[in-house]
Amino acid sequence: MKKGIHPDYRPVVFRDPGADFAFLTRSTMTSDKTIVWTDGNTYPVVDVDVSSASHPFYTGRSRVLDTAGRVERFNQRYGRT
Repeated sequence: MKKGIHPDYRPVVFRDPGADFAFLTRSTMTSDKTIVWTDGNTYPVVDVDVSSASHPFYTGRSRVLDTAGRVERFNQRYGRT
């Protein structure tokens, strides 16, 4: 890597306030907000809208789509007889 052209790669906490879930990882993201983590250190925190704790696919609360009804409706509209 060339020196001086890449952003800093440092520990950052990503937090999902809706699910009360946070995890510490390394990233180039920046934030003005900080949080004291369980190890006693202070890290920048980035709030996210969706995480694995709140996404319907990972939580098992996903909706089942009525694909059979959609196919039948499509065939009625566009003439498969």
